[in-house]
Order: sequence, then structure tokens, then C-alpha cells
Amino acid sequence: MRRACTCCFTSRPPNINPQNSDCDKPSQSSVVTMTSTQENNASGVPEGMEESLTKLSPRAANILLNHDFSMGLQHWHPNCCNGYINLAESNNRDEAFINTCAKYAVVTDRNEGWHGLEQEITNNISPGTTYSVSASVGVSGSLQGSVDVLATLKLVYKDSTTNYLCIGRTSVLKEKWEKLEGTFSLSTMPDRVVFYLEGPSPGIDLLIQSVEITCACPNELETGIANAGDENISLNPRFDDDLKNWSGRGCKIALHDSMGNGKVLPQSGKFFASAMERLQSWNGIQQEITGRVQRKVAYDVAAVVRVFGNNITSTDVRATLWVQTPNSREQYIGIANVQATDKDWVQLQGKFLLNASPSKVVIYIEGPPSGVDILIDSFVVKQAQKISSSPPPRAENLAYGFNIIMNNNLSNGTKGWFPLGSCTLSVGTGSPHIVPPMARDPLGPSQPLSGRYILATNRTETWMGPAQMITDKVKPFHTYQVSAWVKIGSRATGAQIVNVAVGVDDQWVNGGQVEISNDRWHEIGGSFRIEKQAEKIIVYVQGPAPSVDLMVAGLQVFPVDRRARLRYLRTQTDKIRKRDITLKFLGSCSGGIFVKVRQMQNSFPFGTCISRTNIDNEDFVNFFVKNFNWAVFGNELKWYWTEPQQGNFNYRDADELLDFCKSHNIETRGHCIFWEVQDTVQQWIQSLNKNDMMAAVHNRLTGLLTRYKGKFKHYDVNNEMLHGSFYQDHLGKDIRADMFKHANKLDPSALLFVNDYHVEDGCDGRSSPEKYVDQILQLQEQGAPVGGVGIQGHIDCPVGPIVCSALDKIGILGLPIWFTELDVSSINEHVRADDLEVMLREAYAHPAVEGIMLWGFWEMFMCRDNSHLVNAEGEINEAGKRYLALKQEWLSHASGQIDERSEFRFRGFQGTYEVQIVNGSKKTSKTFIVEKGDTPVEISIDL
Repeated sequence: MRRACTCCFTSRPPNINPQNSDCDKPSQSSVVTMTSTQENNASGVPEGMEESLTKLSPRAANILLNHDFSMGLQHWHPNCCNGYINLAESNNRDEAFINTCAKYAVVTDRNEGWHGLEQEITNNISPGTTYSVSASVGVSGSLQGSVDVLATLKLVYKDSTTNYLCIGRTSVLKEKWEKLEGTFSLSTMPDRVVFYLEGPSPGIDLLIQSVEITCACPNELETGIANAGDENISLNPRFDDDLKNWSGRGCKIALHDSMGNGKVLPQSGKFFASAMERLQSWNGIQQEITGRVQRKVAYDVAAVVRVFGNNITSTDVRATLWVQTPNSREQYIGIANVQATDKDWVQLQGKFLLNASPSKVVIYIEGPPSGVDILIDSFVVKQAQKISSSPPPRAENLAYGFNIIMNNNLSNGTKGWFPLGSCTLSVGTGSPHIVPPMARDPLGPSQPLSGRYILATNRTETWMGPAQMITDKVKPFHTYQVSAWVKIGSRATGAQIVNVAVGVDDQWVNGGQVEISNDRWHEIGGSFRIEKQAEKIIVYVQGPAPSVDLMVAGLQVFPVDRRARLRYLRTQTDKIRKRDITLKFLGSCSGGIFVKVRQMQNSFPFGTCISRTNIDNEDFVNFFVKNFNWAVFGNELKWYWTEPQQGNFNYRDADELLDFCKSHNIETRGHCIFWEVQDTVQQWIQSLNKNDMMAAVHNRLTGLLTRYKGKFKHYDVNNEMLHGSFYQDHLGKDIRADMFKHANKLDPSALLFVNDYHVEDGCDGRSSPEKYVDQILQLQEQGAPVGGVGIQGHIDCPVGPIVCSALDKIGILGLPIWFTELDVSSINEHVRADDLEVMLREAYAHPAVEGIMLWGFWEMFMCRDNSHLVNAEGEINEAGKRYLALKQEWLSHASGQIDERSEFRFRGFQGTYEVQIVNGSKKTSKTFIVEKGDTPVEISIDL
């Protein structure tokens, strides 16, 4: 049954629309191909068809994004099928002059006539406006005669009614490009409008070269949508037209040419605006931008601001987005913040992206305390420009493992060293002769240390100590490992922090840290990296209190060669993660049978952080469900989210996320029941007396764990106990263990975790592996049922041996270790990819690690800048590609003959497999599962 072009359906005909709610979204299998380019595909354009390629003339009013597929399939989505971009070389001289290498989309694996390529255009069209549609389309595959290609609109209304409006069609012959044209106008505005191309019979590939939707009457664009690109979507951004389009958010606004008796003047233009008579921090100036922003598109925000009045000289100013969704859900999205002053104009910059189609969007400036005026010189919102990826850094003349510290064995006294500050340097003897353990593997065989140390005395500030200039020896974007023995003098009272610091121009970089509370030598290990060329770089050792002597021996700073370590980790991974597998075939089984084994999924937990707004973005969902099997919620389970005011509960977001994960067979971690750091505790809790606070804690435990009993596999019970002590300070030393005990009684099925940061990188003396182990042992001594150790993994420039050393030290507890919030950060995607690979390989190759959770993967939904794997609008970057490559590497495949005992042997990772048995012309496929384990396993296959 075919649909007639003249009809507008309120629902799909039964034989066209299967009862599968996922089919209106891109299929999971389309995610990888959405960003790839395939040049020689068997289902591509037939020979000779390339010469007919033409390129549609561009029009400024085209409301479709990436209409010519110059950015791959970005902004486009295959509907229940797959798609990729092909390149067709032109053989025509004139055509080649216009378009040397035309790109076109191939929509393949189509199992229904309505399967095709779609793009949402909700925010790009207006009711009552007439639009023209023009597309260059073709078909490929096994067909005779012509087939129809249709242009269709899917119209979704708030009452869940869905209509389908055919807006154009054309007949297409194989090996011919045809022009599809049509028009449409909507009298009312649906909740969602999706444009897509469809039509050919199942099995026929649909080819699309270029698509345009333009306003038939260009003047109508003046009241329509702002086009993508450089156009500012904020109206009257510099207040040239008085205060038109602007309003006060809970306060008054005014226009000025000067303030403060002429001391405050506009930075640009003739006027600036102010938000006055503010009584709350959220009061400010706002503009509604509904209809001018599109979902799944990144926007840059740039404002010039300052503050005035109430005797304040400096305060926080923020740009915020208020979004209301069609189901009346409200969201507040923080865009940017800056420390503004009353002396100068400052730039406020940030980005935002909407995952869902909004019914209303307001952008506003807020932040300062009541009584302080906010001044705004300009406010610009534009579609974010795509930033080109940086090239990988060069390793020219880089001597891996070579110490860049001069005279580190002190054979020439203090030559090359200088005192930072007014302290005094001298040389002593009696320090260790062995290289510190964390540096032995990277340095390889090396000479013993000299036994001499440099002594810093007469220290009057904590930052005073021995220093060296290393400006010309440090290359940008390369990781340097730091290693030394350190010791403090006898005048110390209490524990002292010793730190190897790197001064990079006017910035301080942490190169490693250790806490010392005795008179023994201690290993200090860390790393650092600079990401731009510096004018001056100093390395120095500092930290103890003034008057405490500081001793440093064998300081080494050397560039890390990660390649040798990665070779070792590959071998280690094979030993740790694979099992010897024997497939035993039952039934009649003659000789000469060939088998091919392919692993379809590795069941080791690879997870990520998600938020409620993320699941409104189908591109995010596709990448997530295809590449992760565990999830943790960023904020939605935290106490400040579920009970922001006492008795005012919000479990809706967590409920929806849980339902989403369950529908995709994703396991979940519960993060977190409590958070020990005071800044994260709601004000209403902080204001309670001891008895009321204890009651609130027990109510939190009972309410949360009763509601979600059996639904979360893990809970982080009391987050970051090495870095905070709010509940312990207010409720006593037993409260931490009591939290574990009570949680275990309420939900015995859940593993209960400790969770903390900087445990694995050597850069925080408060959270060393030794301190973490001591804390866990103390909890266990108090009867706390600690079931797992969470290492967050927010790490910079990781060094494998340092990470591995921390895992070894924590591994002695015999508890499962999970990386719970892993992310790495670098402005260079290739460096970020290298850092991510280091962490993933170290974790996967260590026997104590039983799961790895990333703290997000999508740009603008990460807690750290430059840590994403997928760019805001869906393009997989170098770090994302590295992650996907490792996931592929950790799948096992094998093939060969069944032996005389009807068996086939191979080594493989845990997970789901498919085996294909070929016996002559007969092929049979079976699936089997390899469970986690390290002993040989035999699996019977019944033929």
C-alpha cells in the first residue's frame, strides 16, 4: 500500500509504520557511519553516473543545515536505516571547474519504503509562510524502470497526534539524477516539524546530492528565523534602538550614555543598558529568543559587562538561559560567568546548546548581590563557528627518559640551582641511592643516585626552596614525569605538604605532591604539561611551613615515551582480560567444518555520565546506547537535586533516566547519597541543629533507597570524604560508617562505594593512595560494609606507572576498583586522545579494576572544558575516535577448522559472541556468552 501525495495522514498506515517507537529515531547502527566517508561502496553510484552530478545554486535563505553534505551527515539522521557520504569524481571539465569533488549522501539498509534521511526544521519555519523545496536525488541498486522519491513533512502536535504531509515527489531512473520540487505552508505551528526524503522500495539505496528549503517570499524572512552563520540572533544587541526587545527580569532597566558623573562610558556605540533596583541575585536584563534558536545547534554568547553601585568593586556576573519545554518542564542552563568590576568593562563569554525543542527560551544576565546595578554594553548570540582540529604535536628532538634537570646528582655542588626567595641552599649526604619506584619503569636501567641531597634552610615562606630554570627544555603538548625523594626537617609540627611546582610565566602548575608527617624520605611523583610556548619556566620544590628545612634528592623531570608502556599494556590486557575458550560442537560433525567466531559485545562495564536533558537529543542517545553499557547520573540523584528545599522533592528526572536506561538494558550506578564537602550541602541542611540534621540524614537514606531498591547496582555513599567533613563535623565520627550500615540494610543488593579524586595522579597530598586505604580500613573497622573503591579519575597529563602504582596500593584491599568519573582535558584533540588511551589501557590492564565510567562525552555537557569525545553538534573528534578504536580492539575474533574432537579453541574477552559454522554449502549461526573469569571455559554448541 502506497501513500498518496495529496493526503495528510493522522497516523501511518499499519503496513508502513511498524509498532516500534524507536523507528522515528536514527537506528543505533547508523551512528558510526554518520560521520564517516566511504568512497568505494558496492551500493554506491553506478559507473558513469558521476558525470551527471550537478550542484544546486546556493541560496542565502536555505533553512536546512549542511544542505550539501559538506560536513558529512551532521544535522541529518537516517530514519531506521544507515547512511554515509560518498564522493563522486567529476569527468566533465566544466563541471569539475565548479565542483571538483561533489559529495552526496547514500541512504542504505532500507527495509521499508518510508526509511530515509531526515532533519528537524521546527525552529526554522513560521506558520503562514510559503516554502519551496528543491532536491537533487537518485537511486542505486537492483531495480528495473523508475521509482518514486518523496519529500515528506512529519508534523507532531502537543496532543501526540502525528500527521504526514507529502510536499513533493519525482520519478527517478537508475543512473540518473532528478530534481524533486514542491512547496508547503503550515497554517498552524506543530510542536515538531521533521523534513525527510523517502519512497524507493526496500533494498533500493536512496542518493541525495543537495537539498534546499527556501522561503518562497524572501520578505517574509524578516519576521522569521535568524539564519545560521554570522547573524546575531539577539535583537538590538548594542541598544542602538533604545531598549527595544529587552526587559527587566524582576527589576527595572534603563538606557544610558554615561553614569557616575561621566566616569562610566560605553565601550562601543553610543549607549549601554543597566539593570537597576535589583532585590535578588537573579534579577537582571533579559531577552526572549524563542524561535530564533534551534535544538542541537551550538551557540556562542559574548557580552560586555561591568557593575555599579552599593560600594562593591568586584562580583560574579552570569549569563543564563531559561527554557520551557512543551510539557512545561523548566530548565536553567548556565552559559558563562565572569568576575566583573566597577572599574572596567569585561568580556563574558560562553556557549549553549538545546537538546529538546523548546516552547519558550529567554536569555538573561544575573549574578551580583541585591543593590548592585548590572551594566551591559553589548550582548551577542551567534551560531558557534566550527573550530578546526589542531594537528598532532611533533616529537622532534625529544629525548624520552632524559632528565632535563641540570646537576641533579649534585656532583658540582649547587651549580645550576638557585634559591627561590631568601632561603639558603647547600648540599648534604645520606639520601637514598635507588631511583624512586614510579620512575624506574619509564627510565629503564639507570645509574644509582649519588646519595647527595640539596638542603634549603632559612625558609621564611612556604614557597621558598631550590629551583632551576628549564624554559628551553620543555616542549608544548608533551607530558613530563616528575620524580624525587623529599624529606623535611625536625622543626615541623604536624603534617607538611611538599610540592614540586612548575612556574609557567605567571601561572603555577602542579608537578606532584606528598604529605609528610615524619623524618623519613618520601617518594614524590607527578607530571605536568604546558599547552602553549612560555617565556619563562621554573621548576622548584616548596610547601612546608616557614622555618621548616626542606631536603630534595634525585629530582628528575623527563619527557614520557608512552609507546613502550602501551606495548606492555597490550600484553598485560591479553593476560588479564582474556580466557582460553573451547567450543565443543555436539551432534553430527564430520571433518572439514569451518567456523568463524565474531564477538559482538564486550560485557566489561564501560559507562558514562548522562543527564536528563541529554536524552532529548537523539544523536546523543544513539552514541550512548551503542558505545556504553553502564550509566551514572550527573546531578539528578544528588540530594541538592532531589530535595532542594526541605520537603520539596524532585525524583522525576531520576525516574525518567532510570526508565530510559532500563529500556536500553543499561546498568546504573547511584551517585551519590551524600556529599561530604560543605559547599555542596543545601543551605537548609546547614541550618539544622544536630538532632534535626540526623533525622534529615536518615530520611534521605530511607526515602532514596526504599524508592529505588534493587534498581541501582552501586551507590557512592558519602562522596569525597578525603576532601570534606561536613557530616562528620556536625554528627560525629561514627556517622560515615552508620551511613554505610543503614544503606546496606535498606538495599542489600547494592555494592556500596567510597569515591574520591586525585587518588591516582600524585598531585594531591590529601588523597594519596595510602590515605585512601587508611580511610577504608577505618570504615571497615567500624563495621561499614564497604563494597567497592571509586577513583574519580579527573586527571591531567596521566603517566601510566604513576596510575598503576596507585592501583597496586589500593588493590591490596581486595575490593573491586572502579574509575567512576574519568575525564582528561587538552585543547589539542590528539593529546586528549593520547591521555584517554593511557587511562583506559591502564585501567583495563589492571586486575583490580572492574569498571570504567567516563564523566560524560558530549561537548558542553562536561564538567571540564576540552574533555569531550563528541563535539556539540555530533561530530566525533580524535578522542572519540580513539575510544571507539579501543572498543573495537577489545573484541575477539577467530576462525579455523573444527578439530578431530569436534572442538575449536581460541582466547577471547568476556561478552557475547556469534559463531558461524560452514559445512559445505550449509551455513549455521549460533550465539554464546563468555562470562567474566580467568580460568579456561568450555562452551557446548548444539548443531
